[in-house]
Amino acid sequence: MQAAPVFLDLERSVDKACELIQEAADNQASLVVFPEAFLPAYPFWVWFIPPGRTHALRELYAALHKHSITIPGAAIARIATAAARAHTCVAIGVTERNAEGSDASLFNSLVMIDADGTVRGCHRKLVPTAGERLVYAQGDGSDLEVYDFSFARVSGLICWENYMPLARYALSAWGEQIHVAPTWDRGEPWTSSMRHIAKESRCFVVSCCQALHKNDIPDEWSFKSEYLNGVEGWVNPGHSLIADPDGKIVAGPLVEAEGILYADVRADQLVGPRWQLDIAGHYSRPDVFELRVHRTPRPAITDVVDTETSEDSI
Repeated sequence: MQAAPVFLDLERSVDKACELIQEAADNQASLVVFPEAFLPAYPFWVWFIPPGRTHALRELYAALHKHSITIPGAAIARIATAAARAHTCVAIGVTERNAEGSDASLFNSLVMIDADGTVRGCHRKLVPTAGERLVYAQGDGSDLEVYDFSFARVSGLICWENYMPLARYALSAWGEQIHVAPTWDRGEPWTSSMRHIAKESRCFVVSCCQALHKNDIPDEWSFKSEYLNGVEGWVNPGHSLIADPDGKIVAGPLVEAEGILYADVRADQLVGPRWQLDIAGHYSRPDVFELRVHRTPRPAITDVVDTETSEDSI
């Protein structure tokens, strides 16, 4: 799904997402993948506004926070309802508030929803990339997961997390068969990286990017005139694609347009190519290399209850 949200407008972006889910399902899609931080918009301004311009960055952060989601919450419930109505699974990039803590920090997250509308999980990006660190907090290993959907085992990593070889290996070891890669990146070497990951993991890889035009940004935002003067036309041209387990591009890249890419997946394609290479199976050497993944949540605060206190001792 290569599309732009309604810039920093959560309700209208959810409306658009629900319509696109139904459109994809009408064309027999079993899995619909949205770009990184589709709800309510990717904070691309961090690549244009100098970090010292705190007032401009504060204004945009406050707006992004206002229109970000919580889990559970009304926005993701609407997406889940749309998935259930369409009988299709959904992977969607969101900006998520840390509702379990201060409710003031944000995570770059990937939400997985089953075809019955069940929210199966939410993965928070482990390392925000470069300028993203002005916006996003770090996730932890507790939400790394592979989901057993009816048609395949599905998981994913967000944008440059896909350059983390140990993260990729962990998902392979847990049996991933379809890998989603919502992103803001595009072009080379990203396209070649997606082909490599497909070949390495023997997975289908769905790389999904926003195609954002300068006209998608309302003129009311002052940073548009102050910091985007050098941009003509497309802020991000997209380059979404789907690669098969042999590393061949089977759909896309889609450039300078919004649209939906489709690919047919046969069950034998999820297993057959691994007779040559299974990096977490017969082509691994656990006697030589060892990977340990810490999947314990790392909350900012933990409440401790003194269980030894009783009414008799008060």
